[in-house]
Parts: sequence; structure tokens; C-alpha cells
Amino acid sequence: MLKDFIYEYERYRTTGQKALSQISDDYLNHPVGEGNNSVAIIVRHLGGNLVSRFTDFLTTDGEKPWRDRDSEFADRTYTRAEIMAWWDKGWDVLGAELAKLIDADLGRIVTIRGEELTVHAALARSVAHAAYHVGQIVLIARMSAGDTWEWITIPKKK
Repeated sequence: MLKDFIYEYERYRTTGQKALSQISDDYLNHPVGEGNNSVAIIVRHLGGNLVSRFTDFLTTDGEKPWRDRDSEFADRTYTRAEIMAWWDKGWDVLGAELAKLIDADLGRIVTIRGEELTVHAALARSVAHAAYHVGQIVLIARMSAGDTWEWITIPKKK
């Protein structure tokens, strides 16, 4: 069962990377509509979440005291290099921790924000969170690319 989580995380990482590669540097920091987050902020938040949740995943609360979640939403101009560093760090921490797990760990208990969850439940919650934000990134990327969009999934009518 663990391999199913690993597969899904990898699918979302790859999908997100393909979408990010189609967004112009100028558009990375452009929020779509008033009060919305830019791709840069979404990536910063997702990366921060993955690093916090999966650093010492089995032994410490998933909301680390050193995480400054509010700063992940700081509205300023970020470089592509900064954005991709957050992206890679989050996914790399996740991957390293998943590599340590075995199926028998899925029933173990972890804590996130003081709430006890099985590893299975924590992974299900996390993969849904990643999927949600990757979906946002893909939508914004498609909107920004317009006619130059290269399909990541199966194109319509194919």
C-alpha cells in the first residue's frame, strides 16, 4: 500500500513540474484575481508544509515549531530559482522520509497539530493537500500559457 502513496506523490510532483515549466517568470508572482495567491506563494506554502510534516515524520509533531506558516504567504516577488528550491526541498524531504517507511508503518500513530492520526491517514491527508495545490498550479499555468499550453495529461478528444 505504501507504494501507492509513493506513486501518487510522484505523479503530482511530475505534473506540477510540467506545469511550472510552462509558466513565464513574470507570471509566477501574478495572483489571478484580488486576494488570491500566486503560483510562487502556492509553491512556497506546499514546500513549507511538506518539509514541516515530513521532517522526523514518525517521531515529532508534523507542525514544527520552527515553521512560520504565515511567512509562506508573504507577498513579494520571488525568483524562479527560489520557487524551484522550495518545490524541490519539500518533495525531497517527503521522498526521503517515505523511503524509510514500510507497509507495517501505515498503522503507526503520528501527530499533526496535536491530533493523532495513523500514518495511513496522515499520508492520505497529505496527498490530498498536495493534489489540491498542484491542481491550482496547473490551472494557473494553463490560464497563463493560453494557446501555447502543452498538455500534461490526455488532451481533449484524444
